[in-house]
Amino acid sequence: MSNSLNRRSLLKGTAAAGLVLAAPPVLGQTRLRVAGIHASPVENAWNSRLHSAMVEAAADGAIDYVFSEGVSGTDYGRATREYAEQGVDLIVGEAYAVEREIRQIAGDYPDVAFLMGSSGEPSGDNFGTFGTWNHEAAYLAGMLSGRMSDSGIFGAVGAIPIPEVNMLINGFRQGVNVTRPDAQHLIGFIGTFFDPPKAREAGLAQIDAGADILFGERIGTADAAKERGIKAIGSLIDYTPRYPETVFANAMWYFRPLLDAALADKAAGDPTGRSYTPYCLMAEGGNDIVYQPSMVPEDAIPEMEEARAAIKAGALTVEIDFDEPT
Repeated sequence: MSNSLNRRSLLKGTAAAGLVLAAPPVLGQTRLRVAGIHASPVENAWNSRLHSAMVEAAADGAIDYVFSEGVSGTDYGRATREYAEQGVDLIVGEAYAVEREIRQIAGDYPDVAFLMGSSGEPSGDNFGTFGTWNHEAAYLAGMLSGRMSDSGIFGAVGAIPIPEVNMLINGFRQGVNVTRPDAQHLIGFIGTFFDPPKAREAGLAQIDAGADILFGERIGTADAAKERGIKAIGSLIDYTPRYPETVFANAMWYFRPLLDAALADKAAGDPTGRSYTPYCLMAEGGNDIVYQPSMVPEDAIPEMEEARAAIKAGALTVEIDFDEPT
């Protein structure tokens, strides 16, 4: 085991919990120092997207990367200040549970850029925000689903009806309705961001009500689908290797375009107090569908791929609908 992983295990939750060493920089290129502060373990689906992008950037020689994981809300501000005091260039994390405190800290360290998952707006010159938009990929997965269902009933299991979760489920429903106008939709929220057994139970209830395809905004939904022998869709990461006979498509989200944009702003001396959410769009490489052609009807693929190309070209816009689906 490397010294980095030893430190990660021993110091989890502190501001020096892990270290990723970058490759040698390109001649003339100065690496920026980036710290990731993760409220959950980096194996968690959402956090893994941020972490893998920063690991990749470090391997490319673009940054030096240190990170903390499993940082509680009560420790989050302390870890943030420690990194800021160390003189890192950019702090990446999630402000959802600590908005006021982290914004105050950002004001105390104007030379440090912040890139935070947040429900609020950017502020000042150095507090940038982002949301998680993979609704376009969900739309495309919905198009495939509409051609695959026998019952015409589609289930979706989400966390909490906040705008970004609503948008994702609504995107899936829009895609389904394109290819299955008579579709019926069953929606369930589990009231938390991580409870796989509860998501499984919600999925089983939807299957009992007739759904034969489940959209899993939450981890655990695919377990219900696997148990009952129906098909499911994953979100954020590729769940197909874990459920090879169940998950036929995934609405992927990629953090690297957002990270690269913030790094470019910081390197150029430009303000980073802006929204980086638009870099989530498919045209920017921020989201896309990953699917298994062998699990999808052959005649369903061309129209989906046509829509995919149109989205990337800017000729087709998937409506952003933040309303709670019912």
